[in-house]
Amino acid sequence: MTSMFATVLGDDFDRLHPMLQKRFGVGLDSCYAAVGTGVMSNIRRGPWWTVPFLWIGWFRNILTPDIGSNVAFRIENYPYRDPFGRETITFVREYSVRSKPTRFDATMVLNEAGDRIVDYLGTHQHLAVDLELTVTDDGSLQLRSDAQRFYEGPIAFRFPMLFSGRANLTESFDDETNEFVISLEVRNRLWGFLFGYSGRFTCEFPEAADAPQRLKPVRHELRE
Repeated sequence: MTSMFATVLGDDFDRLHPMLQKRFGVGLDSCYAAVGTGVMSNIRRGPWWTVPFLWIGWFRNILTPDIGSNVAFRIENYPYRDPFGRETITFVREYSVRSKPTRFDATMVLNEAGDRIVDYLGTHQHLAVDLELTVTDDGSLQLRSDAQRFYEGPIAFRFPMLFSGRANLTESFDDETNEFVISLEVRNRLWGFLFGYSGRFTCEFPEAADAPQRLKPVRHELRE
């Protein structure tokens, strides 16, 4: 079985830089994880009126009002099978601006049709976000968030983008420094820039057939 990224990208997966192919090749059949450590050169946010949105996200490890520069961070991608039998990959990012570490929690699954990745955000998978994947001419990977859905118990609705943001993430590999390069911006169509970061990291690929419990969400959501 190929990784979920290889499945969605098809032949374009081979156009990725070889190190990106390895990083996004994490899966249950690959039997390894990708653990990156590096430095965020900057973590920034939009104007003061964006802070309430970020604080709301902070309570569920989705967004944060913290800002900083030259901040050490860690990103962990582990494969595991969730309680519903789906192959799942963790995308947990952690860094410390204040005394308490800040985390971005995300877990990704391949949808039932097998043609897109669903990104569940936060500790309780309240938000399910469709991802659009593109390979650029230089072998970088672009991930753009699309439709978002909110789930909590019997409550389910398409999350209005007026109160959320669309993320645009680009990841590449620098052959001169042997580092992965990452950049993220989250924007609201009306209020503009909400949050973003950019940084560099190196990666190790330890053997792994399951994710540590500390990286798994508190609650898993079946609905896509």
